[in-house]
Amino acid sequence: MRSLSLGISPCPNDTAIFYGLLNGHVPLPELALRLRIEDVATLNRLAAARALDITKISFHAYGHLRDDYVLLRSGAALGRGCGPLVVAREPFASECLAGLRIAVPGRLTTASLLLQLYGVAPACLVEMPFHAIEAAVAAGRVDAGVLIHEARFTCETRGLVKLVDLGIWWEAQTGMPLPLGGIVAQRRLGRPTLDFIEQAIVRSIDVLHGAPAAARDFIRRHAQETGDAVLDGHIKLYVNEFTRDLGEEGAAAVSELFARAEAQGLLPPCPAGLFS
Repeated sequence: MRSLSLGISPCPNDTAIFYGLLNGHVPLPELALRLRIEDVATLNRLAAARALDITKISFHAYGHLRDDYVLLRSGAALGRGCGPLVVAREPFASECLAGLRIAVPGRLTTASLLLQLYGVAPACLVEMPFHAIEAAVAAGRVDAGVLIHEARFTCETRGLVKLVDLGIWWEAQTGMPLPLGGIVAQRRLGRPTLDFIEQAIVRSIDVLHGAPAAARDFIRRHAQETGDAVLDGHIKLYVNEFTRDLGEEGAAAVSELFARAEAQGLLPPCPAGLFS
């Protein structure tokens, strides 16, 4: 039996997508998955070390790894109204972000790339785990922070002020949905295996939609925020039509992100295609 390593994050959208695959509801004949659950910044580093066969990855990190990894059409986190939020303790004009210390959930996260495309210099970025950013901003250890995952839904209840929604900014700039992260696999696996994995993820998503309540305990076990409203809101936002199949619109959005980052020198150019 062939064994492949799989990395996903503990975020509700990832555990929801892979619930069927990881709990025996999607048969994988002749294939065993060795699961590793890590925060997205760690997954980005593992992918950079070529330590995972298949993994969730930030599109920022994937921009540096396109020579070795191919993007799968299923499993992506991409959509509208789902962007990272820049927050602070007190309101101030977003134009004042330049020169401040801003916490980001990893330098290779898409949140970090979007902040730089927005105009914040790399020297201003303070890297820390995504779940620590709210507290760091509230305590004044940084001037502002970029929130992703469940923190998007809880920050205002904890007294933080939203300065910029980077998703709304991206959509205003491009008219496109925002690409945050995707599932990639090493090119060396070969097209038949890549196609099989891609379709297995689709079947796993179908399992989720067929019995969402059955997946809840598995999702809650790994989540930072475990309330039903937060979990449901998170999954509804990030598990959408693009998750099942990026389609032409989703692929165009990813290509646009890479083109803008390459034009600003934030990503190296790469002749390799996204899907082949």
